[in-house]
Amino acid sequence: MQYKIINGAVSYDGNMVLENIDFEINDREKIAVIGRNGCGKTTLLKAIMGEVDLEEGTGENALQVIRSGRPEIAYLRQIPFENESELMINEVKKVFAHLIEMEAKLQRLVDEMQVRSDEKIALEYSNLNDRFIALGGLTYKKEYQTMVRKFGFTEEEENKPVSEFSGGQRTKISFIKMLLSKPDVLLLDEPTNHLDIETIEWLEDYLKSYKSALVIVSHDRMFLNKIVDKVYEIEWGETRCYKGDYSSFERQKREWHVKQQKDHDLQKAEIERLTKLIERFRYKATKASMVQSKIKLLEKMQIVDAPDRYDTRTFRANTEPKVTSSRQVLNVNNLVVGYDKPLAKVSFNLEKGQKLGIIGGNGVGKSTLVKTLMGRVKALDGTYQFGYNTDVQYFDQQLAQITGEQSIFESFSNQYPFMSDTEVRRALGTFQFTGEDVFRALSTLSGGEKVRLTLCKILHSRPNVLILDEPTNHLDIVGKETLETMLQDYVGTLIFVSHDRYFVSKLADRLLVFEKGGATFYPMTYEEYDRSRKPTVEVQEKQEKSKTGGKHYYSPSREKNKMQKRSEKLELLIAEADETLAKLNDEMNNPDVFSNYVKVVELQSEIDKVTAQQGAYMDEWTDILDRLAEMDK
Repeated sequence: MQYKIINGAVSYDGNMVLENIDFEINDREKIAVIGRNGCGKTTLLKAIMGEVDLEEGTGENALQVIRSGRPEIAYLRQIPFENESELMINEVKKVFAHLIEMEAKLQRLVDEMQVRSDEKIALEYSNLNDRFIALGGLTYKKEYQTMVRKFGFTEEEENKPVSEFSGGQRTKISFIKMLLSKPDVLLLDEPTNHLDIETIEWLEDYLKSYKSALVIVSHDRMFLNKIVDKVYEIEWGETRCYKGDYSSFERQKREWHVKQQKDHDLQKAEIERLTKLIERFRYKATKASMVQSKIKLLEKMQIVDAPDRYDTRTFRANTEPKVTSSRQVLNVNNLVVGYDKPLAKVSFNLEKGQKLGIIGGNGVGKSTLVKTLMGRVKALDGTYQFGYNTDVQYFDQQLAQITGEQSIFESFSNQYPFMSDTEVRRALGTFQFTGEDVFRALSTLSGGEKVRLTLCKILHSRPNVLILDEPTNHLDIVGKETLETMLQDYVGTLIFVSHDRYFVSKLADRLLVFEKGGATFYPMTYEEYDRSRKPTVEVQEKQEKSKTGGKHYYSPSREKNKMQKRSEKLELLIAEADETLAKLNDEMNNPDVFSNYVKVVELQSEIDKVTAQQGAYMDEWTDILDRLAEMDK
């Protein structure tokens, strides 16, 4: 056990945010914390970090915070950097300052041994080299270089000062440093924000194999399903624990709710029956013994409470288009999108009722495409044409972050000036803006509230074409599920950009996949697209055999067997390299070698060579494992 809170609570200005928190983190556990926006998820992480004071909750036990040993706990957030002019790569390498210092010292000792003979220097080198290897000195460079690339930073960006990066990029740099530091408990608050799908998939694999404990606050359901083995839900100020991934949590919650209601109803009926029995025979002497036994039975009965109602407060809207569009909704032909230079060339056609999901990395042209379709960015080349009678409404992730001192009521009324006050209130009420809340200034709204208000204004016009750019940003899981249901029922045409794979898989019946230098249209769902992606090496092998004119019949089972055999061979080669390194290090530590400084240098060269070869084997082995895992999906 690493960390435990028993009956904790947190209050702000006399208002209880968390009322009854029982929370436990054990070694290597992967934990999700979920709940509605504003329920206290981030507050819980801050309490674990000691940044928020815990007080005694409403439970039966006294408040306790138990730590096993002295676990190092790290919390992902955007942090200020000590030196804004520091190059990005040097900022990342600070995590390995101790190894870099040891490496420099080892080199100084090697240089010194080549100049003069001294047994003490050789012994110092041997001991320091052992420590260096044990702490990961042979692999740390590859580790940080891999992570920097996976998070989307180029070699050119490595040499830019931190001050030149955006807020999202600076958060990524902080994330990289925290992952590389490998704390005992890693607290992640919405870690997939600012990440594209490819990076999220890589992060999933990394966190699944993370050897310490994780606590993740996230609204990304697919991300949670791939990683976590325990879920804590915060609802109405209390936590409840469920074993398994997010889908397992959903099933267990439904089953628990049904069972709790059934047990409550049965007990309620039994209490009524016993009470009537007692009242009927209370004053009959011959039944006194029986009456007393029933009274004691009632007194000892452990009351089964009715289950708490689900916190399902959400928005709703009539999405039926006011007018019907033509069958052909949009024709895009060799459309080149970009600003000062082309980002991608795009071609596709959409018909009425189809739902196009646009996915891909950051900065490759997804948002630029939808801005071009809306006439906000000029096309560099090519054409696009909307069909007859199309009524298009556009949700912009940037414009949705509205602000100012105008009220919610005024903002909506200005867009629909012919609506009465009652009609405006009714429309806002369907998106959870009720009572005096409608007079709140836009500047006071949370990210989720701003998204709801923007969607309210867009959907009230009941368009027949919706173009949405990252509409689920800032929405909690219930909000996402509500929007999914609304858009599934929407009979108009939908074009949307999203990094949320779960959302994409629920809605899209065709995809436009952006990659650097282009975009490819796929007339298929996300699941079909995901299954269709084959390892690059397999495709190349098929192409090479095709070029030579030889017959080739692709067999997935044959390819899988070949890879499994190669994997087994690589495991043997890696093990042999381990034995060789062990022998070389033993020889390096032999006192008889200390006086032979030429031999020391030769041995170190051989160690470096074997280590490099082993690294190549490891890279190939992990690549094969990834490909096998992809084939098993």
